[in-house]
Amino acid sequence: MIATVVLLALPLVATYLVATIWHRRFRQYAGIPQLKPSFLWGHLRAIHELTTLQSRPGLHPDHVFAEMARQLGHPPLMLLDLRPVRPPMIIVTSHEVAEQITRVSKLFPWSTPKSPTMSSLVRLTGAESILAKNGEDWKQLRRRYNPGFAPQHLMSLLPCILDKTDMFVEHLDRYAGSGEEFQLSKLAINLTFEIIGAVTMDVDFHAQHPESSGQGEFIKLFDQLLHMYGPVDNRFPWWMYPRREWRRWRLSEQIDRLLEDMIRHKHAEHQQQAGKAGRARDVLSLSLQDSKELTKSLLSETRDQLKTFLFAGHDTTGILLSWVFYELSRTPAALKAVRDELDDLFGPDPSPAAVRRKLLAPGGEELIHRMAYTTAVIKEVLRLHPPGATARMSPPGTGFRVRTSDGQSFCLDGAILYNCATIIQRDRTVFGDTANDFMPERWLGDKVGIMSAGAGGGADEDAGRKLPAGAWRAFERGPRNCIGQDLATIEARVIVAVVARRFDFVKVGLGELDLDAEGRPVLDEKGQFKTKSELYSVSSVMAGSGRASIPPPPPPPSPPPLRVTAQSMLTVIDRRSR
Repeated sequence: MIATVVLLALPLVATYLVATIWHRRFRQYAGIPQLKPSFLWGHLRAIHELTTLQSRPGLHPDHVFAEMARQLGHPPLMLLDLRPVRPPMIIVTSHEVAEQITRVSKLFPWSTPKSPTMSSLVRLTGAESILAKNGEDWKQLRRRYNPGFAPQHLMSLLPCILDKTDMFVEHLDRYAGSGEEFQLSKLAINLTFEIIGAVTMDVDFHAQHPESSGQGEFIKLFDQLLHMYGPVDNRFPWWMYPRREWRRWRLSEQIDRLLEDMIRHKHAEHQQQAGKAGRARDVLSLSLQDSKELTKSLLSETRDQLKTFLFAGHDTTGILLSWVFYELSRTPAALKAVRDELDDLFGPDPSPAAVRRKLLAPGGEELIHRMAYTTAVIKEVLRLHPPGATARMSPPGTGFRVRTSDGQSFCLDGAILYNCATIIQRDRTVFGDTANDFMPERWLGDKVGIMSAGAGGGADEDAGRKLPAGAWRAFERGPRNCIGQDLATIEARVIVAVVARRFDFVKVGLGELDLDAEGRPVLDEKGQFKTKSELYSVSSVMAGSGRASIPPPPPPPSPPPLRVTAQSMLTVIDRRSR
């Protein structure tokens, strides 16, 4: 009897499954531009074929999506059906649509909720991370930590940033003297890790120690954990790699214990110094200053925010610096403009000590705001090589809709909403024929610059701008824009001020200059030195923005490690005097 029922039910079940898959593949998002889907695999096969055609190992998916957009005629949004591996994804390529996702609406008072795919990073950021919170929970956390990242507070930390930068310069001096090739990105990331550690916790992680054996236990564990988020296996659910997930959990537990000890120590210090003048200014101290009791929930919540800030605050800025010095190394006019500006602001002496004296003198912080061309360079690098992106999701049945410039309306419920900054910030309808070119001059005279002011997406924000405000979203926009963007841009300008006149950087390997018969670099028609090959972004788990949340896939872009040689200040002076 049972066997008969099962046999009769099988055709019904099969019919139901086929009808369900057919609806989801071909009907559910039928109105959204997309490649031809497969009944069983959706767009997984098509994306694999596009990736294979690129012939660039490890190429970041954003560039694959850009080719997908080209084949579809550059629509404002596209569907990528990754089921059964991942939920379907809407790739947003228009700044106008992206603004609708990140701004405040009647449905979502704090913008569209973050995507639940953030859970794949729980070992790095913690379950209570501000990146994964939504609604009132997110609002309270943001309010609690905002003072630690306020520009006026960050400017008071200039001595700390300069101290850490001095150590960075010592490393560069050593390599310049030896002529040895080295990875600039690794040095830069170690520098920014020390800065974020000092800013958030007033802790020295010894990340810049010349020998890895001299680095602190925390930095070693954190580095091991980061390296367990590879560019390939991170695109699939954790349960497909149980052994790897267990190792991640073990490392995360060790990191948690170290952080909790630091938090307890800091809280005890506050209790001892209660009522005394001269409060500490790091983010951790600011977050604990009104808490008499360190409860278990406060301890875990604080720990996870620190993990998030450390994760989000070091890789992106370190990679930004690598791209800055690479772009300057192959764009002589931009390098000269940066150096001329620094000479005007800090005087002809390019030594770190001279820059320090100027910055720490009365009114010195105003010099940072006057670094107009340097700021334009940083903004242009962030446009071409954005450090992160945002992934949101409107729950099924919510009725969240976006409208395109041609009047079409799309319901995006139930899909990951990925604002693809790499495509949005290279939009030819906004940036013209130079959309893919490094051209800092496009940002000169820009109304707001790169600080958080004006990044909220207000209706009057485009007034007086040459370009739409929403077309540049390296730190995302709206109420959930990057909490650490001011720190990133302040420290980047300080480091460029100290380093740019002292060293030349010469790329080795991928992206190196193509020299003529006499060994001299050759300018192309765009004013850049010709290169033998293209340096491109690869997949890597780095910090996103919000620091945007990270949509796995794809993780935010990062350049491959830059292997460079540095030449001493004397070489720079001799070259410029000629």
